[in-house]
Amino acid sequence: MKRWDASVASRINARTTGAVSDGFWRGLTRAANHGKLWFAAAAVLVALGRPRAAARGLASLGLASLVANLVGKRLVGGDRPALTSIPLARRLERSPTSPSFPSGHTASAAAFATGVALEWPAAGAALAPLAAGVGYSRLHTGAHWLSDVVGGAAIGAGAAVGVKLLAPAVKPAVRRDPPTARMIDLPATGTGEGVFIVVNPGSGRGMGGPQPGPLLRERLPQAEVHELADGDDIGDVIERRLAAETPPTVLGVSGGDGTVAAVAQRARAAGLPLLVFPGGTFNHFAKAALLDSMDATLRALAAGSGREVDVADLTFGTGETITVLNTASVGLYPAFVEEREKHEKRLGKPIAALIAAIRVVRRGDPLEVEIDGRTRTVWSVFVGVDRYYPVAVAPIERRRLDDHLLDVRILFADGKPRSRGAVALAFGGRTDALVARMPFLQGPPALEARTVEEITIAARGDDPGYAHDGEASTETPGEPRRITLRVRPAALKVYSPRE
Repeated sequence: MKRWDASVASRINARTTGAVSDGFWRGLTRAANHGKLWFAAAAVLVALGRPRAAARGLASLGLASLVANLVGKRLVGGDRPALTSIPLARRLERSPTSPSFPSGHTASAAAFATGVALEWPAAGAALAPLAAGVGYSRLHTGAHWLSDVVGGAAIGAGAAVGVKLLAPAVKPAVRRDPPTARMIDLPATGTGEGVFIVVNPGSGRGMGGPQPGPLLRERLPQAEVHELADGDDIGDVIERRLAAETPPTVLGVSGGDGTVAAVAQRARAAGLPLLVFPGGTFNHFAKAALLDSMDATLRALAAGSGREVDVADLTFGTGETITVLNTASVGLYPAFVEEREKHEKRLGKPIAALIAAIRVVRRGDPLEVEIDGRTRTVWSVFVGVDRYYPVAVAPIERRRLDDHLLDVRILFADGKPRSRGAVALAFGGRTDALVARMPFLQGPPALEARTVEEITIAARGDDPGYAHDGEASTETPGEPRRITLRVRPAALKVYSPRE
């Protein structure tokens, strides 16, 4: 291999190419420093209406850079070509000092071009000569041996294929199984008699479609529909209605998960069934109960079909308790979900998750918290009501409503590089376990997943705040800054279709 490298380098160095050619190759290799060339190419792809191709290329580049620099250079390394053998006009202003194998520039170039090609073949073909040119520029300027460039290209192409496996371009539709919670009979009505519905007009803003208030009045003429105004408190609105001479027999809500959770708390306290109309942006709880449209909810109400579902009580140091329908968390999880959901409709959830993970881990700082009496440094603690899937820090889907447990995901930061945190945050426990086996990244898994019936989390330093059901707060009530979550099996009756 060394003889081959030396022979190729000797032939390249012996050629007379002229100042223009030498300047071009030096400029190209400088443009590729720190991936600048490929970030510019990604911006062009986005401008052309191909954000998924740009995202796949950048995700592939990120993985290739990680493998080339943290694994390849440390495992293989080697000396770079001697400057004395490089014509003066070709030398870089700053000669690289890192180990020679593999070529990181080439790995990034091959990864980006291959990643784009897997999403948009025509663009990948157009980028291939540019990527090959970057590889040759490393030979022309004497920065690398040929084996370094070939190795970098192989790593880059492999990284793109790896990202493809983690995030397929087309995700087949998966049939959703019906919830497992026990079916129960609830008051049935086709006109809305005895139903009081709270509508949050601000939920799902920007999603389009008709306003739910007038539509609900039309579909349920005997129901009382209250649209929240500025300054209205959901609890006060419901308490006044429950104190009336003829209180409702069903509490309904149209809004996002945070609004639904607030009404669910009052429904539990009053012993009334909950009628949920999906009116938010993501409607996680409604979807878990098969309430993915107003028609589905109306069918369940007319049939009087419902389920007893699990919820959780979130208790603060003050003793105040609120109802959690889906999830609660501290740390980076709320910011991660917000960032992921900005991009997932355009890019798909896996690629959006990778981009979001890199951004929030790069910007954020780990937290020192006490979990069930043990002090740990973490990036995030996620607690879901019942089991969530996949096994990741930020699971996407709740598939059950009656597991009678809490699904806990802890992303540790103790002595682990930020790259480990980003990988675990984006792709979950299985991928993190593979990364943990890589040389120089070895160690205990960054992500721990377990199920419990109760968990207590306390801040040891600054108050990290908390989030639940899509609502975030920067302050935790009470001293010390502590939250306790307990699962409450079958504690909420909710209308739900049978299938």
